[in-house]
Amino acid sequence: LEFLFLLLHPIHQYPNNDKDHCIAKRLHFLSYQDILGYSLTSLTLFLSVTTSSVLVVFLKHYLTYILLLSLLLCFLCSFLFIGRPRKLTCLLQQSIFGILFSLVVSSVLAKTVMVVLAFMATKPGNRARKLFGKTLTNSIVIACPLFQTVICASWLVTSPPFPNLDFHSLVGEAILECHEGSVLMFFAVLAYLGFLALVSFMVAFLARKLPDSFNEAKFITFSMLVFCSVWITFLPTYLSTKGKSMVAMEIFSILASGAGLLACIFFPKCYIILFKPNLNCRENIMRHKNL
Repeated sequence: LEFLFLLLHPIHQYPNNDKDHCIAKRLHFLSYQDILGYSLTSLTLFLSVTTSSVLVVFLKHYLTYILLLSLLLCFLCSFLFIGRPRKLTCLLQQSIFGILFSLVVSSVLAKTVMVVLAFMATKPGNRARKLFGKTLTNSIVIACPLFQTVICASWLVTSPPFPNLDFHSLVGEAILECHEGSVLMFFAVLAYLGFLALVSFMVAFLARKLPDSFNEAKFITFSMLVFCSVWITFLPTYLSTKGKSMVAMEIFSILASGAGLLACIFFPKCYIILFKPNLNCRENIMRHKNL
């Protein structure tokens, strides 16, 4: 009789200890009211305000402006993962995340290429920066996110994510989650992002020994090392968790990797601009370059 009771009880309910009646399962998702959701929301807002402040300092620089703005949008896209999963948020969250982070990493790659070309331009007779500089960096910033956009569009057309109820993973709770639709496409987005990050890291690593006046490559190398470490750690943790913990892990990875890029690339520059302005002049840069 007990086996028959367990077999026949509705999937959205579970039996009490005495097995004489059913109890409705509670919905399980990462809400703003949870301590975890509240903490991640506060961290997202803090990083967004910090990025906006840095953006004001660097507003005149083209590539830096794109990178900071895309970082800001990456932090804000965390809000798509918090709260009750709905059809629209499920459709948007992974695609927006993938496209924005592709823009971030491609901007970092373009900055690294610009640093290398700037160094090459100091060599007598080398016209590489004049010939390829802006065209090459613009192509990187446009083409790399565009390819990710094609992947995401194919995903949304063929097998889009959707809200799903998982009644089996947790006792007494029904996990309300965004199902990827196609796990293969989800990992294709991550794989392309990883490829871009690896290329950016390799280019920056090869350029890390440039003279001190071109030491931005060193900061980019370390930032991409942090970025890759965060997402390599993310994969096994994401696959081994369920429910709000899995969502929180992805949000934390978004915030941690973005914060790593922000801190490693921009904080040293902000320190010089705000507290050591005498070092931020052409004469000082040229003096270090000639040493």
